Amino acid sequence: MAEEFKIEETEERVILVGVSEQDGDDTEDSLAELGELVGTAGASVAGTLIQKREKIHPATYVGSGKVEELAELLAERDATGIVCDDELSPAQLRNLEEALDTKVMDRTLVILDIFAAHATTSEGKIQVELAQLKYRLGRLTGLGRSMSRLGGGIGTRGPGEKKLEVDRRLIKERIAGLGRELKEIQRHRDVTRAQRTKNKVPVAAIVGYTNAGKSTLLNRLTGAGVLEEDKLFATLDPTTRLLSLPGRQEILLTDTVGFIRKLPHHLIEAFKSTLEEARYADYILHVVDSSNPQREKQMDIVYKTLFDLGIREKTVITLFNKQDVASGLEPVRDFKADYALFLSAKEGSGLDDLKDLLCRLLRENKIYVERTISYTDAGILQQIRKQGELLAEEYEADGIRICAYVPMELYGKLE
Repeated sequence: MAEEFKIEETEERVILVGVSEQDGDDTEDSLAELGELVGTAGASVAGTLIQKREKIHPATYVGSGKVEELAELLAERDATGIVCDDELSPAQLRNLEEALDTKVMDRTLVILDIFAAHATTSEGKIQVELAQLKYRLGRLTGLGRSMSRLGGGIGTRGPGEKKLEVDRRLIKERIAGLGRELKEIQRHRDVTRAQRTKNKVPVAAIVGYTNAGKSTLLNRLTGAGVLEEDKLFATLDPTTRLLSLPGRQEILLTDTVGFIRKLPHHLIEAFKSTLEEARYADYILHVVDSSNPQREKQMDIVYKTLFDLGIREKTVITLFNKQDVASGLEPVRDFKADYALFLSAKEGSGLDDLKDLLCRLLRENKIYVERTISYTDAGILQQIRKQGELLAEEYEADGIRICAYVPMELYGKLE
């Protein structure tokens, strides 16, 4: 009888490493978040090390004394690697690997790994692979040594090791090919967006920090069926759904990828076409996790990311979500928003207030009219239903008596 062999995948145990450059910064909070990211990627945290210094060491991220301390901590905690809270340069990566003789990763690699695991559509997979290849292009030697030593784990999903074995020329060719594919997807997205503009359907982009409840909100409002999980970056691929409002009005809701501290620039670049949905939207729905003690910092990060993407002067509605679990915390305000509502997407409370607000905002760009339309011109009623808000219609002897809110171009036709 043949002997059976069981192959068990060993869980990675990592030490989190951060540099605090000034008193009162958010290094501890950032490392706590890094721990959540590591957990989402399938590893566990074996320890944490923070060094206070004026600036990050250009050669080894932390100073030589802390590198020695790290080596002791790795042995003491039986850890399989370290994860630094900032993106490492190729030199820092190589030097740390040589000094510690262990797997060295950074925040960017962990986020890219999570994105690779969660991307489901062809567009999402292309975007992630493009970001991974750009990140790895300058780090081939270091990453190759690290992965050959430990044989898998964080950083090996997506294109993975097979991409590390090919030379830079082939990787550059692959990057160029993926870029062309993304441009084609962008072209289709532009066509879809132009069609929406032609049909005069308003759009609201749902943005927010990762795990703020954007997918839950979209599901509650439209029955979109998007995955909901209490994890960072549970969903990546954008979803657009039509929301029917009172008065037969309609608005498109588009979900976007969650924001996070130190979102890798490779990802912002790769996901630009997706994030641009927010740029072309009429309204921004900013979802905030009210139950998170770091909510104000998270709000600042969302606004900074929007600013970096060139998204400004939009009507912003901040939705303070998760009110069902935010009891006991001081209510938070958003002075940058045009409107703010308190709700719980999970329980459905406050959603009617959101719909009412969207109705009011859509009416602001329309003109109220009371008219009698002749039966020969009855075809305009369909346009009013599509582009405006038909409040009442009454069929009389001389025509159809209507009360409605209509956009300016339809108002001219009615005159």
